[in-house]
Amino acid sequence: MKLKITILGAAFALATSVSVLASERDIVDTAVKAGQFKTLAAALEAAGLVSTLKGAGPFTVFAPTDEAFAKLPAGTVENLLKPENKQQLTDLLTYHVVPGKVTAADVAGLDEAKSVNGKMIDVEVDGRSVKVNDAVITATDVAASNGVIHIIDKVILPPQG
Repeated sequence: MKLKITILGAAFALATSVSVLASERDIVDTAVKAGQFKTLAAALEAAGLVSTLKGAGPFTVFAPTDEAFAKLPAGTVENLLKPENKQQLTDLLTYHVVPGKVTAADVAGLDEAKSVNGKMIDVEVDGRSVKVNDAVITATDVAASNGVIHIIDKVILPPQG
């Protein structure tokens, strides 16, 4: 019995320290460490948004994976990364960011959320699935020191106009 309590205590301590370590990283470092956001990291760099998302926040980022960026039409990412398209890239990326820390429980209670770029993101709850626009949230509440990341399966596009 004593051994079981010791093992449970050690497991709890390990889980707690992992959470603390994860939350010591800001949103950018957390995404980079995850390894599935190389395109997002390159886009943030090209748009000059890295320092902003390393700032105090808090921010909520709906983060498209590399696979999500790959679903865009051929040449789209390369075109967006060109210096002459920096404003378009910035508009796209800031559409994936909501000011404040909005947890999964908060998101599930919303119909829409106002992005940093001022455009609204539609939120739809369908059973156990939550969508932002037409992207499914595949993982939630990835903790960062300055906010939270929700992983999405598509790049969401801001409405025109």
